[in-house]
Amino acid sequence: MSAAHRLFQGLLLGACALLVQAQEVSFPTLSGRVVDHADLLDTSTEARLTQMLAAHEQATGDQLVVVTVPDLQGRSIEEFGVELGRRWGIGQKGKDNGALLIVARDERQVRIEVGYGLEERLTDAQSSLIIHNIIAPAFKQGDFARGVTEGAAAMIRVLGGEPLPGEQGSGAADRDAGGPSPGALLLLLMVILLLIRSGHGRGAFIAGALLGGLRRGGGGGGGFSGRGGGFGGGGASGGW
Repeated sequence: MSAAHRLFQGLLLGACALLVQAQEVSFPTLSGRVVDHADLLDTSTEARLTQMLAAHEQATGDQLVVVTVPDLQGRSIEEFGVELGRRWGIGQKGKDNGALLIVARDERQVRIEVGYGLEERLTDAQSSLIIHNIIAPAFKQGDFARGVTEGAAAMIRVLGGEPLPGEQGSGAADRDAGGPSPGALLLLLMVILLLIRSGHGRGAFIAGALLGGLRRGGGGGGGFSGRGGGFGGGGASGGW
């Protein structure tokens, strides 16, 4: 992702934040590496996931968290994901090596939210492949435990240098080539600022949808806490 894209995306996210100040979202508490707020996982699955994610963090320093929520409270899953990542501070400060696997039960949506420091390995394209080829098929069969477990395992494999087949080209260059131009980003920023001034009640939803469209353009452990990692909207979303 180029510096210009980061700048404009930061401005867009800031505008989104202004739009939703009066509509505060209630985020779940970061209680462990698995936060099953929607009660989709059984105890044994949570334990296996926690062990797997803890082992990966111990070996690499990368911090991965699985979270399920009942609903998105009117937000887009892209907006919800980047704000949750920032609130929790997943990943190490300065390394930004955190990632979230988010499942929204009522909207039937999934997102992999990737911190800045992991975007070169866990690319948008790889995140999309994990969602559409691994997680969504299991979810369509009602098997949330398998979808989440295999999805998280695939994230770890990709971060370890074993990308899934199907991605063309490499990493950041692909995202920049397929992404919006700075002019388009500036135009969207102006639209969002106009929404702020006009006070439309659905401004937050529209802003989230616009920003999500840009990103998609191409294609319980005790004592656990986030460590100040940064997020800027990298990753992918999908449904089932």
